[in-house]
Amino acid sequence: MSLLIALMLGQAGLAACADPQTQMQMNACSQADYMAADAELNAQWVLTVAEMRRIDQATRPHRDGRAGYYDQLLAAQRRWIQFRDAHCASEGYEARGGSLEPMLVSGCKATLTRLRTAQLRELAD
Repeated sequence: MSLLIALMLGQAGLAACADPQTQMQMNACSQADYMAADAELNAQWVLTVAEMRRIDQATRPHRDGRAGYYDQLLAAQRRWIQFRDAHCASEGYEARGGSLEPMLVSGCKATLTRLRTAQLRELAD
């Protein structure tokens, strides 16, 4: 958890997320949830990358002229990050400029990140 989020949540820390009372707490809790989802994605990413590299080693050389498993995964992940960020920014526009906007964006990012983590897990299995 970043120092900024810890400061926003105050002394009670993440315990405040059980029943946030202010918009600032709700925003911080939503951001903390997204960060937890992102940590899960990053852990799965390491496993999925290892599996894609293993498959690349087992199937070299690729004779069809297409990218290897790892290279294709990396390209897809980079595009997915762009999609996630742009899509969630548009979801935040529901409260454009308001104090609710960060919570909407973080909530969207947490949801999409968890879905992507499941996709990465499926690829590695």
